[in-house]
Amino acid sequence: MIDSYRTIAEPTSARITRKKSRFLAFLVPVGSLDEVEAELRILRKSHHDASHVCFAYRVRTELAPLSAAEDAGEPSGSAGLPILQQLERAELLDLLAVVIRHFGGIKLGVGGLVRAYSDAVREALGSARIITHLIRIEIEISFPSEVTSAVMATIHRFGAEVSRIEYDARAHAIVALPPSKMGGFTDTLRDATGARATMEVRA
Repeated sequence: MIDSYRTIAEPTSARITRKKSRFLAFLVPVGSLDEVEAELRILRKSHHDASHVCFAYRVRTELAPLSAAEDAGEPSGSAGLPILQQLERAELLDLLAVVIRHFGGIKLGVGGLVRAYSDAVREALGSARIITHLIRIEIEISFPSEVTSAVMATIHRFGAEVSRIEYDARAHAIVALPPSKMGGFTDTLRDATGARATMEVRA
């Protein structure tokens, strides 16, 4: 469970040439597999005359990053995997990397292809603006007024970000926490209030 991750702020691209073959690298921030497929459709359509459209992606999930690589007709392991390895080394998530090759008539060999696809992505990464996203889970706490001090002490102890507190027949507080603190916060809140405070994760 992670509390933050690195990605790129906006799409970027780069171009390299190896023995007359042109390699166009595109980096696109994505948030789901549906977005991955949509971006691939766009690039494949706009580069329909390309020899190969190879790609890799890393998409964040609750458990672990979801990743895949595609050689798209290049020799096995010569394109998709080198692209993916560049994303992994840069420790980036929610990112699609596509390298489009226009064949120049001279074969590069597996080693030459690995270097070319790696270099194209590395070149694009060099011009990308890397940003860090903080992951926060927003929760609503409902509690009777007599346990207000216990609730507030727990919020303060865990450094929860408070966006709203309302007092009515029952008080309500909306706070945000990193995922790694959720378990401890829930247990402490229950113990501190004698289970009189209830908690609900907001969508």
